[in-house]
Amino acid sequence: MNAEKHVFSMLVDNQPGVLSRVVGLFSGRGYNIDSLCVAETIDPLVSRITLVTRGAPALTEQIEKQLNKLVNVIKIRDLSGPDAIRREMALIYVLTPPEQRAEILRIVEIFRCKVVDVGQEHYTIEVTGDEGKIEALVKLLRPFGIKKIARTGTIALLREPN
Repeated sequence: MNAEKHVFSMLVDNQPGVLSRVVGLFSGRGYNIDSLCVAETIDPLVSRITLVTRGAPALTEQIEKQLNKLVNVIKIRDLSGPDAIRREMALIYVLTPPEQRAEILRIVEIFRCKVVDVGQEHYTIEVTGDEGKIEALVKLLRPFGIKKIARTGTIALLREPN
């Protein structure tokens, strides 16, 4: 089976239980959710759910059709293609022995990240970018000792034509 990654962006009514119904659709059919982000849009009555899942094209097409049938779903789009802007944010708590602080700061500069917290033996680094950028940074920081990491999961918007 060709398990491609699919990013769905849904506009839904901002009401209690809507997220539960969306997640219930996935769990009830045995589909997995790789990441899930939910927030209010500019309209306080509408929320955007960005959901990442994997599956063959036929399976994800079926998921999209079933999501469209949910009462509180206003609009759904598959933002997996090149017409979408996808980003993720991570906070990485990395150990910083004094002799390695300069090297870690060089890595932070190269990746255009920010050190958002400094302790005697750690930095907390904030990074924003696509999944590949975050994975590459994590790979470089791992030898120093990553103690904690928190990731938002993917958020996405459709590019508008010029």
